[in-house]
Amino acid sequence: MSATNDQHGHEHPRHELSHYAKRIYAIRDLLLEKGVITEKDIQCQIEYQEARSPANGAKIVARAWVDSEFKARLIAEPKAACAELGIDAAALNEFVILENTEKVRHMVVCTLCSCYPRPILGRPPDWYKSFNYRQRSVTDPRGVMREFGLVLPDDVEVRVHDSTADIRYLVLPLRPRGTEGLSEAELAKLVTRDSMIGVMDALPTLP
Repeated sequence: MSATNDQHGHEHPRHELSHYAKRIYAIRDLLLEKGVITEKDIQCQIEYQEARSPANGAKIVARAWVDSEFKARLIAEPKAACAELGIDAAALNEFVILENTEKVRHMVVCTLCSCYPRPILGRPPDWYKSFNYRQRSVTDPRGVMREFGLVLPDDVEVRVHDSTADIRYLVLPLRPRGTEGLSEAELAKLVTRDSMIGVMDALPTLP
């Protein structure tokens, strides 16, 4: 029975892995053996992938809330504005910021698969990839929002945006009222992944 060692030296029996996972490990081992890649290359890529999380998006939103000039740059040149904060969005072909207002709310879906701004939000949640969400976001977006706890007045327009391989979106949620005394770091804690997809607002108070 063969086994693999993780970065902490723990062994993981390969019989616990799926057929495709075993193939991936075999390819990795071959690339290492041939010198095509190194263990450092693999570790750097793992760290890069793990660094991509909703915390990146929350950092962007919080800065936009406290800095109107940054928000203007973010809307005009999103990738360049992200780079100012050390966030690499260059892999996104086209990146669009959707600013929520009191009268307009934006919601993002990928009706064909699960296109998603991974450098900004990390991995998409399972519900985002589900057929139910992809279908109902188009036919009943307010109903979807209600299931997430967001009930909007009838006079608020809901706009649904279909993400594709060529274009990805980030919703800039409204800054909660009464948060003027919070620091930028505290404001970032109010920004959830779901609020940046648009199915709910930012948290009203610190968790």
